[in-house]
Formats: sequence, structure tokens, C-alpha cells
Amino acid sequence: MKSISMFLIKTLIVLLLMLIFTPSPADTPPPPPPPGHGSTGNVPGGGAAIGGGIAILLALGAGYGMKKAYDWKIRHSVE
Repeated sequence: MKSISMFLIKTLIVLLLMLIFTPSPADTPPPPPPPGHGSTGNVPGGGAAIGGGIAILLALGAGYGMKKAYDWKIRHSVE
């Protein structure tokens, strides 16, 4: 019986905290976009270049693969 009452108390506390800390819709709406916004089309991501990031990611992946292959070769050559 004690475990059921503790469960109910914990559940009630969680529910009360969820009700207290939920965000309120009383915030003001965001300002309108500046004039000319979207005249050339909206670019997802704000037009951020990702070419350098992809090259770094591929280089790190290749390095990791080479290390795993080297470790596998060392481990299996000893046996």
C-alpha cells in the first residue's frame, strides 16, 4: 500500500510541476520580416555553406576507418 501511495504522490508532484512550468502563450508575436525578405526566395538554413563541413566529416570518417583497419590488422596478425 505504501508503494502505491508513494507512486501517487510522485505522480501528483510531477503533474503539478508540469502545470506550473509550462510556457505561457502571453509572449508577444515576433516582428514582421524586413521589406524585400523572400524576394529572391527563402534559402533553407540561411544560405550557410556546408561544403567545408562535409569535407572535414569525410576526412575524419576516413581516418577513423583507417585506424579501425590498422587495429584489426595488428590484432589478427598476432594470433
